[in-house]
Amino acid sequence: MPQWRMIPRDVADTLGEGTLWSARDNAVYWVDILAPALNRLSLADGAVTRIAMPEPLGWVAERQAGGFIGGFQSGFAEIRLDPLTITPIGDPEPHFPGNRMNDGKADAQGHIWCGTMDMAEEHDRGALYRLAPDRSWTCIDSDYRVPNGPCFSPCGQWLYHSDTAKRQMYRFRRTETGATDREPFIRFEEADGYPDGMTVDAEGHIWVAHWGGGRISRFTPDGALDRAIPMPARQVTNICFAGPDLDRMFVSSATVGLDDPSEHDGGFFEVDSGVRGLPTHLFAG
Repeated sequence: MPQWRMIPRDVADTLGEGTLWSARDNAVYWVDILAPALNRLSLADGAVTRIAMPEPLGWVAERQAGGFIGGFQSGFAEIRLDPLTITPIGDPEPHFPGNRMNDGKADAQGHIWCGTMDMAEEHDRGALYRLAPDRSWTCIDSDYRVPNGPCFSPCGQWLYHSDTAKRQMYRFRRTETGATDREPFIRFEEADGYPDGMTVDAEGHIWVAHWGGGRISRFTPDGALDRAIPMPARQVTNICFAGPDLDRMFVSSATVGLDDPSEHDGGFFEVDSGVRGLPTHLFAG
């Protein structure tokens, strides 16, 4: 019996990403980067809402003060819904107009960590940034082709991040001012596909979506494969835990680059993982 169920919708995502659980809204949000759009699944009634965006949107993070911060192609911006209002904050890479943001999350200290990438995926000119509550940003690492993640260990000591195109997951040591001592952590082989979005559960294990690998995997804190759950979509992109007890897992996927997408490609799924996740952190700025 499958461990997943597909959320009924009348549209498939071109590039679903950035899954986010909002306890405040009792909803799961995720982006369709290339549509571009922001999706919302209400856990109260199962209704799905799709909100058109003016440009590629890589991720959203909730603000403590309400609304969201979004990572657009043009940079950071504040987002308010009902009605939709977008207020630019700033562009960390005006010198790379062909770059866009790809994935991001807030940490327990109220910062947002996110990656940028060359939209054409031809050059290693992406970077890892940290947006502080005062809305200043710092470049933490560089030379990425397709950055994905990030996520954090429950103890706060470790940051996990990937360069999907290079099939390499990294581990950083967290510091008061950022992260340092990047080291190779988990290497994907060709049969695995590529490491995409990820999250950490309450036991400190890392869950990773396999782009081109048709599954999600759980790794121990020391990087050993614990188990894998097959998915019906080939290009699995991101994972989050949701619900009041953080025991519901949701997984996004994509159709981009597929000549013959199936009924499941680009779908959004609920997965029976058997474990609980960690609370969603909010941006403090």
